[in-house]
Amino acid sequence: MTAPVELIKCLRSIKEYAFVASEYPVVITLEDHLTPDLQAKVAEMVTQTLGEILFTPGSECLKEFPSPESLKRRIIISTKPPKEYLEAKEEKEKENDSQRGKGSADEEAWGKEVPNLKSLNSACDKDDFDGGVDNDEEDSDDKSQHNEAPEYRKLIAIHAGKPKGGLKECLKVDPDKVRRLSLSEQQLENAVGTYGNDIVRFTQRNLLRIYPKGIRVDSSNYNPLIGWSHGAQMVAFNMQGHGRSLWLMHGMFKANGGCGYVKKPNFLLQTGPHNEVFDPKVKLPVKKTLKVTVYMGEGWYYDFPHTHFDAYSPPDFYARVGIAGVPADTVMKKTKTLEDNWIPSWNEEFEFPLSVPELALLRIEVHEYDMSEKDDFGGQTCLPVSELKQGIRAVPLHDRKGERYKSVKLLMHFEFI
Repeated sequence: MTAPVELIKCLRSIKEYAFVASEYPVVITLEDHLTPDLQAKVAEMVTQTLGEILFTPGSECLKEFPSPESLKRRIIISTKPPKEYLEAKEEKEKENDSQRGKGSADEEAWGKEVPNLKSLNSACDKDDFDGGVDNDEEDSDDKSQHNEAPEYRKLIAIHAGKPKGGLKECLKVDPDKVRRLSLSEQQLENAVGTYGNDIVRFTQRNLLRIYPKGIRVDSSNYNPLIGWSHGAQMVAFNMQGHGRSLWLMHGMFKANGGCGYVKKPNFLLQTGPHNEVFDPKVKLPVKKTLKVTVYMGEGWYYDFPHTHFDAYSPPDFYARVGIAGVPADTVMKKTKTLEDNWIPSWNEEFEFPLSVPELALLRIEVHEYDMSEKDDFGGQTCLPVSELKQGIRAVPLHDRKGERYKSVKLLMHFEFI
């Protein structure tokens, strides 16, 4: 459903812009359906275009992944040994047919509410996994590996692959090598109920990539926190699909200076004395409580046409404030609506008990109440709770796409108790 683009153009663009925003490594995930002669051609293209910034491992398989710090200004290739294109295409079509159904329309112009782990179906068995597996992950048989171009194989730093068998087999940890596994959002949602602990253990050494299900042709997205709370390092999104899910993604990666990498909380990397691991579904004691005061807002008068919200009167604003995180912490609250006021002064206080503050994001939205139609969007932001500074703060708001408004901001107070 998209127009083709030449690989060489992609590679040149990636090289030109890879480190404009951050010096940390860029991972190129390839889904390829290449014959051995084309593999050799791609290997030559990649090597000549990227040159010394391409990271290639010395050995066949890495025993552990290097740190992002050690791979600054390097580009990394991640893919699997290729399979025949037609076979892959048939599998993909089967998956899409099995998932195709009438999706609920967005209830609001700025995107429907992000679904929580609590509301997802947690049943999973072998058939759930095998029926909708990402065909790009299944390991090739020996014959196809013998046929592949050796120069292409040498480029692959992060090996992707799905062992034969069900999900339990896929999540086995090999002490001698690391790899990447990809699951669709649907596969992850189905798997976390039965295999949640295995997924966390797998991600302590290996990479897990989650990607949007194929029927999201409208570029919509899913709740990234399901993947993050189970240790998934790569939660792939439709970056042009503006809405609440993408706002969470923007919020998470505001942390760590916006460099594109956020350190996984230690509890996701630890194993207890009885081999137990973190389970986001278990309700834990409250670690800290975030107290948020929403004093007032301003700037709409300067950033919007004066008839944007109401043709004949000033706008009627209200704010929504809440937490996105593990299910026990996730909540959304709202202020009262203040009528006919370009500079609303709410002066309302909210408390958010947090059991896992390390994974919590503070969500802030402003809307304009409309009695006859959908409420109008007035701005949003999402902030990592772990990096909030206490005290009185001016919080700039952003539009649906995540672009910062020139003038719109809220005056707020943050306190941990």
